[in-house]
Amino acid sequence: MSSILSSMSSQTTAEWCILFITALFIGMSKTGFQGINMLMIPVMAVVFGAKPSTGVILPMLCFSDLLAVWYYRRQAQWIYIFKLLPYALTGFILAIIADRFVPPAEFKRLLASCLLIGIGVMLWSEFAGKKASLPVSRWWYSPAFGLMGGFTTMIGNAAGPVMSIYMLSVRLPKLTFVGTSAWFFLVINYLKLPIQIWAWHNITPATLILNLYTIPFMIAGAVIGILLVRKLPEKGFRTVVTIITILSSLILFL
Repeated sequence: MSSILSSMSSQTTAEWCILFITALFIGMSKTGFQGINMLMIPVMAVVFGAKPSTGVILPMLCFSDLLAVWYYRRQAQWIYIFKLLPYALTGFILAIIADRFVPPAEFKRLLASCLLIGIGVMLWSEFAGKKASLPVSRWWYSPAFGLMGGFTTMIGNAAGPVMSIYMLSVRLPKLTFVGTSAWFFLVINYLKLPIQIWAWHNITPATLILNLYTIPFMIAGAVIGILLVRKLPEKGFRTVVTIITILSSLILFL
């Protein structure tokens, strides 16, 4: 779908469907299940091109962030945001540097391996009970996740699995989990906009017009996410998020 950069009329029905499904998943990820949008990122990369697709997806993320923050505006635990944010900004800088030297595909496979290890440790802690605990109180724990989150969100809007593991590991209740994630990504994604617009030239008037067509689907996805979170018990929510995180991590190998 690289044709969007020159002509929107050349898009096929299949390409429109992919775009709208992605918008739906993005809405759901912001108000319910962080990382579910990762299921569509490889498809978007094929349709748009790996790097241009980040410029199409980012405005959709920013709009959905506003929906999530408006609904969960009182649910955030700011202590975790403040722990992560400075290191996420450092991750931004490293991503800009690495973009010139490290192929994104190689980094994503390395990241996926690290995430799966993290998921394994987290699951072991869950099943082992109180005798086992993740090193969440260690000084390096939050900085490590903040750094990975900033790097991956800059490289390919792929920080959802990173933040899901972190939020699950600190055992936040489901509404606090979603609200804290919403505020964190609102700040992060809006800070990315100037780089995408003026440095990487991925966001253009043509892509923004295309984004306007996705608004109803993002709103629908946000509503679905809210309803699902309300209905699921705490344990069920953690299970669903864990499954989505595993799938999202595996997708990074593609």
